[in-house]
Amino acid sequence: MPNDEKKSILVIDDDVTIRKLLNHHLKKNNYTVFEAEGALPAFEHLKKENIDLVLCDVTMDEMDGFTFCKKVRENENYRALPFVFVTAKSSMEDKSMALEAGGDDIITKPFDVKELLLKIQTLMRRSEIYKVYGTKKNLEQSFNQTTSKILLVDDDQSLAKLFEYNLKKAGFECEIAYNAEGGFNKALSFQPDIIVSDIMMPEVDGFEFRKRLLADENLKSIPFVFLTSKSEENDILDGYDLGIADYVLKTAGPRVVVAKVSAIVKSLGKERQKVVSELHHAADSLRVKVVPDNCPTFEGFEIEHWHVPFHGIPGGDFIDYFRMDEDNLAVVLGDVMGKKWGAWYFAFAYAGYVRSAIRVALQTAKEFSPCDILQQVNKSVYQDAKVSEVFATLSIVTINKKDKVLKYTGAGDLPVIYRNFSAETVTKIKSKGLLLGFAENGNYEDTTLSLNDGDMIFLVTDGIIESRNSLGEQFGSKRLEEIIENAKPEQKTLIVLKEAFNSFTEGKFEDDISLIGIKVAK
Repeated sequence: MPNDEKKSILVIDDDVTIRKLLNHHLKKNNYTVFEAEGALPAFEHLKKENIDLVLCDVTMDEMDGFTFCKKVRENENYRALPFVFVTAKSSMEDKSMALEAGGDDIITKPFDVKELLLKIQTLMRRSEIYKVYGTKKNLEQSFNQTTSKILLVDDDQSLAKLFEYNLKKAGFECEIAYNAEGGFNKALSFQPDIIVSDIMMPEVDGFEFRKRLLADENLKSIPFVFLTSKSEENDILDGYDLGIADYVLKTAGPRVVVAKVSAIVKSLGKERQKVVSELHHAADSLRVKVVPDNCPTFEGFEIEHWHVPFHGIPGGDFIDYFRMDEDNLAVVLGDVMGKKWGAWYFAFAYAGYVRSAIRVALQTAKEFSPCDILQQVNKSVYQDAKVSEVFATLSIVTINKKDKVLKYTGAGDLPVIYRNFSAETVTKIKSKGLLLGFAENGNYEDTTLSLNDGDMIFLVTDGIIESRNSLGEQFGSKRLEEIIENAKPEQKTLIVLKEAFNSFTEGKFEDDISLIGIKVAK
């Protein structure tokens, strides 16, 4: 379980045998279970009980599972409620229908109990992150911006140009629209941080413009300022009734407009920092870390890692270590390709999912083969309807301290860099495996290296390779290899790499930075 709180699961199935079977296994794993034989009693449970997850059959009398799920999702309180279909149907069409209905996943009967429990744990973890942190879809965009964007809507072109000049002079990025229709379209494409709008405009006035924005899910939360020559009390109150952030008289002049906008931007900055704090709190409360605080101690090897989260916000990259037995250690480096969702915080849940899947694979592995472990993880991800929508790169290395043998396999990752100390050579070892979750069979293969004293292996994510300097030049894999090759035996290569990278980028990174170094001790 992700935390100590006991979670509640609603099981909906008209087959009493299936209900009792699920009830047995779920209670055995410390879940509180509520049963329903159909949609009507299920709705009653949702109203009366604090349900954390729903397991629902598809084929039922009166109302099928897909229809039930759609109706559940219509209620704002249940939009993020984890919902899993348990069904005998297994076609791609059924999987697609499950997602379209609002389901998070689909389990096929007869189901594997371990797989079901793993999916439940993952969805619970994902749901907890949503609850603690909140679903702020455009947060990544907000943090990436160094210049705040202002949309100015005014039919007085001369005055609009004057305000635009002053806003740009103050360091803002500014776009102009000369009527409400143009302002609405600009708001959709420009996605401003603040909208400043005149009230008295032809055809559609500022009040109606504001109402249109409030009716749009993507625009309603953008702070809105009325810019007007009207100063009557009723007009001002009408504006605040529409949830505006402020009200500025045109006669106050450009400097006042700039000051008002600057004050709102500062307020937004404080709100963003609060959100970052909430995200860290969410991670801590769930006991989820994307990167361990310390590297493991493993006899005969020196293991170090360097990780810098993008803008200080834990996100897409994750590192983990698994002690498989006395002689074997697994090293894992992953990169969740999740930024483009505008919901990168999902990486916490994804990292937790992959970790759980790896642990299951390790428990059942006959041999400590990265290839076998990765294929089992890939299968779990591929079969998960929601998780499989997002891909990740993954590198897995196992080290045997007794024989000094290293095995490596990867899923769509960057090549591992191997420095042979005695031969004074640097080699890139590239896997042919597909991105995690891309296909049911990832075509993973093991590469085996017999290591000698002083040999080094480096694993990296693309944040290092793709970061640029002030001239727009990428750090690149060639530069990375040259630094590794030219490092002196007495130097700490990881420190040399960090110093070179920080110097090249001037400490300005474009993504999460992750690097793992493994050295055979002399």
